[in-house]
Amino acid sequence: MRLRDAGLSFGERTLWKNLDLDINAGEFLAVLGPNGSGKTSFLKVLLGLQPLSGGTVTINGRNVHRGSRDIGYIPQQKSFSPGTPLRGRDLVGLGVDGDHWGLRLRRAPVRRRVDRLLEQVGALAYADEPVGRLSGGELQRLRAAQALATNPDLLLCDEPLLSLDLHHQQAISSLIERRCHDDGSAVVFVTHEINPVIEYVDRVLYLAGGQFRTGTPSEVLRSDVLSEMYGSRVEVLRSHGRIVVLGIPDATTHHHGESEGDLGPA
Repeated sequence: MRLRDAGLSFGERTLWKNLDLDINAGEFLAVLGPNGSGKTSFLKVLLGLQPLSGGTVTINGRNVHRGSRDIGYIPQQKSFSPGTPLRGRDLVGLGVDGDHWGLRLRRAPVRRRVDRLLEQVGALAYADEPVGRLSGGELQRLRAAQALATNPDLLLCDEPLLSLDLHHQQAISSLIERRCHDDGSAVVFVTHEINPVIEYVDRVLYLAGGQFRTGTPSEVLRSDVLSEMYGSRVEVLRSHGRIVVLGIPDATTHHHGESEGDLGPA
């Protein structure tokens, strides 16, 4: 993935501008920043759902477009109504051939592919359960399988750990990490908590106040860097592999709704 002189604005509000960024195969990029800073809009640009205000973005050397099979997408955790007439394997199957119209003529190959994906994410045990009866962690495993169905070169993740307990956070994070570092997909991981994935992250894109910073976590998540971005003193503390950010201004736009911003438990 390559962005050159990329900018995104809505009216007079600029989320970022002059962004040059390359993401290579097998690289894990975490996108951080307070609510409203443009993290999800960044994903929409990569998905071809939001045009840039300026500059260019390409994936595998081609302009982005909706429905690219080079891209897998894991959305934020959302539940289904209890009566939804869809099984777990049906949800995964949409990633295999959901872009095809009409009757499924080759059922056996699709079923084998779905079973391999379900096994890969550890979801075979509840593959035939209605999705409305599954937990948030179980659904996120199915969405991960759906996103991996096309063997994407770029995997986009929008807060995939939100509202999950620690066990399911670790399980989903590990699945995504294996796809990145073992299978060579590039990963763009939007999150408000870096600690559950800190050991997997190669680089960070931090968005705040119309500015951005990129680099390794140790280069970006520093008191001097964030203080410059926010125009106010921000303290970054590290303890036992855990990162805590204190004093982020404009608390009403930050996920935690407090003057103290915690990037999450290890």
